[in-house]
Amino acid sequence: MNGGGTRRWGWGSGRAENLRADAQAAKDAAAAAFYELDTAQRDLRISIETISAVDSSPAARQAVAGFADFGTRIDSVSHDYITAVDSHDLDRDDLDTGAAARARSELDKARQDLERVKSELDRFAESLGPVLTQAENQLARLAPAVERARQGLLAASNALDAVRGKGLKADDLAARLARLSPELTKLNEGAGAHGVQETVQRADKVVREAEAIRGEAERLPEKAADIDKRLTSLRTRTQALQTRAGQVEPVLSELRRRFSVACWQDLQQVPQQAEHSARQADEKLREARTAREEQRWPDATALLSTVRALLNTTDEAVKAAGERLQRLNEVSFDHSKEVERTRFAIRDAQRLAMAGRSTPDPRHAQPLDSAVERVDRAVASLTGRHPDYWHLLTELDAVKETVQHVVEQIRHERAGGH
Repeated sequence: MNGGGTRRWGWGSGRAENLRADAQAAKDAAAAAFYELDTAQRDLRISIETISAVDSSPAARQAVAGFADFGTRIDSVSHDYITAVDSHDLDRDDLDTGAAARARSELDKARQDLERVKSELDRFAESLGPVLTQAENQLARLAPAVERARQGLLAASNALDAVRGKGLKADDLAARLARLSPELTKLNEGAGAHGVQETVQRADKVVREAEAIRGEAERLPEKAADIDKRLTSLRTRTQALQTRAGQVEPVLSELRRRFSVACWQDLQQVPQQAEHSARQADEKLREARTAREEQRWPDATALLSTVRALLNTTDEAVKAAGERLQRLNEVSFDHSKEVERTRFAIRDAQRLAMAGRSTPDPRHAQPLDSAVERVDRAVASLTGRHPDYWHLLTELDAVKETVQHVVEQIRHERAGGH
């Protein structure tokens, strides 16, 4: 070196310097390619982690496997690049033309390999678009879903506090809310511990259950008032039915005195059954009152339904005895009115059957002719000192039902039915 600190290259030093510059340019280009590939791999890794966290479909598994394969290839070309860089010191004073040319060649090849893998990686990333979009949509639901779950639990808890403030117990609702605590813990642990899809599903489940609890809690005062109202109403009905049940025996006594056994035999057990059912209703009503006082709402509701069913059944039986006596009184005084009403219904059906026809359809004529004969036989059966008027009434009722069926059949057929 001279005193000025400049290099002495001697013969061919200009060409060596140009080759050094070309090699350095190749090194810079390879470094840029290495950086771009590394950046692309890092970006795609985030996408792959998103997909694998959310999606377990075959397409998602294929994407993960494909990215792993690219990882191996990227490691290989990156290793070749680093080896090429480490193998050549382009700042050496004694760098000859051959070493510079080799450095440029190896670094160019490393760049080309890096760029080729980068291009293939870009195409692979583009192919993941639909799968990635779906995964990102799932992730976008995650935070709002978890927040809705937390808000739902808070609203349910506040609703429980409000009804308790009104002196109402809600132990069953509180127990249901307590059972959601482990679910909240898992939500707080996050999707990293339990997976995005499972966490979203868990959040949705918590929202549904919390909303159900809140709704039931808010309706509890109304339910309590409704049960109180039903208790009062059914108590009144029970007392009225007990009074009416006591009136069945005199009705039966009159039926026995004035009509044949066939007219009242099926009603013999009504007084005992009515009395028994009324006692049962009274007992269940007391149990319902106790359940209401203890705020066992489902029990109270079930018991009140039992009371209503008992009262309905007994009411029908008691009513049947009174209606039987009334109908028998009417028909025994003058059975011609009931018979004439039935005959009129038959004639009306016959006119309908003949409308627009010269002869009736046998499917309609046969049951109507049989109905006429049945009425005649029922009237003829009224013999003896105590005729079986109940048989007459049941036969006439049956005939009217048959006639009505024929009328409906004719109308249906003429309306275009089959």
